[in-house]
Amino acid sequence: MKVLVTRALTRRVEETLAAEFDVTFRNRPEPMTLAEAQAALADYDAILPTLGDAFGTQAFAGPVKTRMIANFGVGYNHIDVEAARAKGVIVSNTPGAVTDATADLAMTLILMSARRAAEGERLVRTGQWTGWQPTQMLGLHVSGKRVGIIGMGRIGKAIARRCHYGFGMEVVFHNRSTVADPGVPARQVPLAEAMGADVVVVAVPGGPATRHLIGAAEIGAMQPHAHLVNIARGDVVDEAALIAALQARRIAGAGLDVYEREPEVPQALRDLDNVTLLPHLGTAAEEVRDDMGMMAVANLRAFRDGITPPNAL
Repeated sequence: MKVLVTRALTRRVEETLAAEFDVTFRNRPEPMTLAEAQAALADYDAILPTLGDAFGTQAFAGPVKTRMIANFGVGYNHIDVEAARAKGVIVSNTPGAVTDATADLAMTLILMSARRAAEGERLVRTGQWTGWQPTQMLGLHVSGKRVGIIGMGRIGKAIARRCHYGFGMEVVFHNRSTVADPGVPARQVPLAEAMGADVVVVAVPGGPATRHLIGAAEIGAMQPHAHLVNIARGDVVDEAALIAALQARRIAGAGLDVYEREPEVPQALRDLDNVTLLPHLGTAAEEVRDDMGMMAVANLRAFRDGITPPNAL
């Protein structure tokens, strides 16, 4: 089976792919363009793409030889799944493997934003720190506060466990469907109430249904001392509305691992001291990327062998 891999993967995953498939490694850091995606769909039996690769509606307008897209990652808003299905293409993703790493990163951002860690690190690096003072860089004490989790899937539940059992936080959450067992003592509440927590964490899937779910009105429901953390997809949060709130100090801070037009990060956002900015590190640990890659391989292997891929969408 002729397979295209759109980005460099870990050694273990690439060696496994090379041993089992007729594989081409694109090995370029930037996402595939629309023209590249169209050419790949016309030439390969299967494609292993990832975040940002342009497999939207237009990619499927031309001839399609591909019968399997094994996405590397749990998020797949860069793929038009319905357009793929219409052309007879199976799409899969890699859920589960990313859960704990992404939840850990959410906690990193909660603490960095609440305790102003990025701002403090810059203070030391630039030589502006003049020594300890009782009122220097006072932040939010996280322990015992209320966290509002937007999206109570695998990752949302993992964040809830860390917040409740690790920091004694009260958990409220908003989810489009009823969650019978959130895994910790927690209340399911309307979105506006969840946005009123001390710390708000966005953990919903990306896609048209959640684009700008967190807009000016939702950010306006936040408390002045509160922090917003996004580890979902960048366009779930209206970036312009968030920038306006941060500039006006209507909220205390934000921690972001994803951006609306990634990898573009607006200069206005980079100029702010009250936001922590990370370069999409949610799953950036070798063993996690190994697990993600091997899950994608398992999906490809099943398809090759005439079996429904275990993570078909």
